[in-house]
Amino acid sequence: MATLKELQQSRLDKLNKLINLGIDPYPSISHKDYTNNYIIDNYSVLEGKEFFVAGRIISIRNHGKIAFFDIEDDSGKIQLFFSENNLNNFKELELFDIGDFIEAFGTLFTTKAGQISIEVKSFKILTKSLRPLPSEYYGIQDEEEKIRKRYVDLISNKDLKEKLRLKSKFIQSCRNFLLSKGFLEVDTPTLELIFGGAEAEPFITHHNSLDQDLYLRISLELPLKRLIVAGYDKIFEIGKVFRNEGMSMQHLQEFNMMEFYWAYSDYSKLMDFIEQMYTYMINETFGTLKISFKGQEIDFNAPWPREKYFDLMKKYGCDLDVYDTKEKLRELGLGLGLEDDITSDKNRWIDRIYKKIVRPNIKGPIFLIDHPVEISPLAKKHKDNPNIVERFQVLILGFELGNAFSELNDSQDQFERFSEQQLLRDQGDKEAQMMDLDFIEALEYGMPPTGGFGIGLDRFFMLLADLSNIRETEFFPIIKDI
Repeated sequence: MATLKELQQSRLDKLNKLINLGIDPYPSISHKDYTNNYIIDNYSVLEGKEFFVAGRIISIRNHGKIAFFDIEDDSGKIQLFFSENNLNNFKELELFDIGDFIEAFGTLFTTKAGQISIEVKSFKILTKSLRPLPSEYYGIQDEEEKIRKRYVDLISNKDLKEKLRLKSKFIQSCRNFLLSKGFLEVDTPTLELIFGGAEAEPFITHHNSLDQDLYLRISLELPLKRLIVAGYDKIFEIGKVFRNEGMSMQHLQEFNMMEFYWAYSDYSKLMDFIEQMYTYMINETFGTLKISFKGQEIDFNAPWPREKYFDLMKKYGCDLDVYDTKEKLRELGLGLGLEDDITSDKNRWIDRIYKKIVRPNIKGPIFLIDHPVEISPLAKKHKDNPNIVERFQVLILGFELGNAFSELNDSQDQFERFSEQQLLRDQGDKEAQMMDLDFIEALEYGMPPTGGFGIGLDRFFMLLADLSNIRETEFFPIIKDI
């Protein structure tokens, strides 16, 4: 078997032969009248007609004075039929390899074997490829290599290619739903002086002209709520956020977030709205509301159950009325096998225990509602109980797939909660939120009662598309350099 170096040299030799024949192996002009699938689907109309096709060669079969090439474009593949009787430059076909791009002009017909084909009357090379493609059937085998060379893997990995195409449709369905409900799409800065809106460690960069460090945003929340203060009633943004935290099958360091804010609304109203939005998105993308993930079926038909945070924590072994101090929670957490962490305060132990004992046991979809105030620094306190907040999360098979608040619009309360978060940060908690005095000032101008919601779209799509790892939802996810 030829080595990679020998295969590349063979292609270079062919490239030089083309150049010596006066043929440009990388022309700027090409012709293409129809996509391959359009030709197949409209065969009865196009049969016997002449037109241009173009695509990547994925198969070559030479039989003396005739040859067959299969070419592929983004829509599918079609066969080219070459005959020495029809072509003065038939011998040039010897200079083509699998992976090259070709343009052909010819007549649509069906071979004796019943294969829809183009009988080629002229052809030219569009791009000479200098590296061999991986096997059509086996593709790239190494999982990390697939990610590093996604552009190659997608050539043969048709299933992933279609899933990523479907993801585009999924995100568009989210946008279409919100636009149809009167929301305005906006965009806010990626670089921030103060990060906030979530508990996560940020990436830090430096602005040379201003000579100051900036943060890559970890959420979209605070700038969007400033726009509610400014007088917009319904706004949303779909954009990348960046979190410098651990990697897992559910976590990416940069991912697509959607957040919307709705003035004169609250978390209770949003639950009905989210049921409508999710069922619309799923049905538009997949054509059904019953989805299977790793053999488990999920029925998204509404209504979805609403379970209280305190009730589920108590059900699975952590009564928060009993475990009401950091010390008691730490003791329980260590007993559950959680690692000790001297920087974890009461809020962090509650969240870590919840993720250990509750979240993995939920099939869903459910709305988890009324969270402890300690773990929700941006949510409004419940009108009937100051120890909890008006908040919900969407839980499905252990995934958190949506987070909503009745947004905190009391500037003094927000200042106190930011102060508590800043104290945790000063004590070493890198995920605690920073004091944002400008946001406090914005709230002092007045923000109406507002419901806000956010979701990581990549994780949601991973579940719906039955993918094994969230990195499969991205074209080029970050991977460690070698």
